[in-house]
Amino acid sequence: MSDAVLSTRPAHGGAVSGDGPAIPLGASDEGGLVNDAQSVQASPGEVVEPGRALALADFAPPSVGAGERLLRLAYRLGIPGSALASPFRKPAKPRLLATVTNPLPGSKMAGTALRAGHFLVHGAKSPIAQIDFAGAARLSPPLERVVHSFAWLTDLEASAPRETVAPVAERIIGAWLNANPKPPARPGKGPGWTVGNAGQRELNWLVHAPLILSGPDKVLRARILTTLGDTARWLDKNVGRGEDLLEQVSGWCGIVAAGLLLPEGKPRRLFGEAGLIRALGELVGDDGGVLSRGPLQQIEAISLLVRLRACYQAVRRDPPQALETMLGLLVPPLLALTHGDGSLGSWQGGWAVDAGDLGLLIEASGVRTRPLRDVRQWGYQRVVAQKGVLQFDAAPPPLAKHTRSGCASTLAFEFSHAGQRLVVNCGGAGCAGGLMPVRLERDLRATAAHSTLVLDDTNSTAILINGKIGNGVSEVEVDRRTLSGDKGSGATRLEASHNGYAGRYGLTHRRILILRDDGTELRGEDLLVPAGRKGKNGKVGFAIRFHLGPGVEVRLSEDGQGAGLALPDGSYWQFRVGGEGQLAIEESIWAEGQGRPQPIQQLVISGLVSRGGGNFAWLLKKMG
Repeated sequence: MSDAVLSTRPAHGGAVSGDGPAIPLGASDEGGLVNDAQSVQASPGEVVEPGRALALADFAPPSVGAGERLLRLAYRLGIPGSALASPFRKPAKPRLLATVTNPLPGSKMAGTALRAGHFLVHGAKSPIAQIDFAGAARLSPPLERVVHSFAWLTDLEASAPRETVAPVAERIIGAWLNANPKPPARPGKGPGWTVGNAGQRELNWLVHAPLILSGPDKVLRARILTTLGDTARWLDKNVGRGEDLLEQVSGWCGIVAAGLLLPEGKPRRLFGEAGLIRALGELVGDDGGVLSRGPLQQIEAISLLVRLRACYQAVRRDPPQALETMLGLLVPPLLALTHGDGSLGSWQGGWAVDAGDLGLLIEASGVRTRPLRDVRQWGYQRVVAQKGVLQFDAAPPPLAKHTRSGCASTLAFEFSHAGQRLVVNCGGAGCAGGLMPVRLERDLRATAAHSTLVLDDTNSTAILINGKIGNGVSEVEVDRRTLSGDKGSGATRLEASHNGYAGRYGLTHRRILILRDDGTELRGEDLLVPAGRKGKNGKVGFAIRFHLGPGVEVRLSEDGQGAGLALPDGSYWQFRVGGEGQLAIEESIWAEGQGRPQPIQQLVISGLVSRGGGNFAWLLKKMG
């Protein structure tokens, strides 16, 4: 993991920066920022335990007897399950052994659109009649995933009684089967036959079997059952060829579900459980965060395990303890990226997933826990100060092999108060292709789409095509402390630095954030420190961006060194800048709870900075 290091060393000693003006608590709001390092001190013994480098969770296959180990080995070697499960009988006819109760309700609105003849994905309608189910005419990535994974079955089921929606499901699945008569030899022959989509489709067909197998068409029913068996065998052979670890987990979940619900499936189940637990151990770090660092992938992993657990419940079998343990690990880091209203922050291509949708997933998981505040391995810091919630990306971007929509967001933050978002990231790269235009996908992954500092209008980590990322930030140093101030006031202080601009510009970006314990004041300082012993000559352009939450009205102050922020809840906040740099208001964009674009504004501190270094202090405070 040397390509992505989270250092345990503090960025430098002391409670405040030694390389530029400090940002104390209790400074006056008039006359700019006060630089008095004596007003805040680090309390002895209150340094939060440093994080460790990213480490893979270690999960062993479930303990089984010698006979079951032999079955698993024989199945892995290619002996058919029917020959192992009942060697002296004819292979069983295709059928389902149990009916699964769907644990995750879908979107009634999207289901209603299906009944009206459209797929509705992130606000964009696509006529079903115009969909090329064979995949020759490529669809947008979000629509492609929904169509070929059959995730839409959940929405259709939520929209009306089964007898009303079953004919719609049968028409669509019939069209898909006509376009995909048999699996290809290997993945990659069309989007329907990626390991991820095939695994999701197998699981969705089994979970929603009453919806697609209850009609009068016996021929269609037989085709569906045959395809379930064919897909399971295809996954057996190709699950290791998934494009990333999450795709492989999807494939393994499909294998295990087929082993549970199709006849003579015990060898397949044993084979699938061992592979699934091994893949989960490689996917998830030891604090429960997936290695893609994306909340969307975290949600997908939880959803897969919740639906797979429902398959176990259908056949009255307990899932392996490792699966329950994994659910318990996955939920707390995801909750760490929620704001006060329960919705998600916008990180690593994700969007502000609605609190209702997220709440249903957490409820279905059965995990009752609190958010982690210091998710070092996953790379996020969370500070809760009464009604204030601060989220901070204090880690390198994910490795290219782990990510689908990796973002150059190191040292970006989001801040909300009483459920109202003041500072956000644009988000939405993962839903580009709905109402969010595909052409914006790379821009939404850029450093400038996040609330952090940008040098020379370049990304701190290179953004490549096809969801990949390149060179840039490879090491982040992070330090978290609890501070005590005058008259019993306190705060949490986060300090982190990254080396993403060191190679090109010889400068290290260091950011300090101090949030008061009452949640009404956030002070920040962005420092550019020479990476070598001697600073380089010349100057380089910089911009510190603060994308403002939806509905925030902003107006610059008369002196040009501040701005007033009026929030939808009627509260008023002041933003002040100390030192160099010009403050301006620019347009921006934000992906809301369903992945649809919303116009917002951003505050930008910009100017030229010496390659010998510089520092820029700022203040965000609630007034009244």
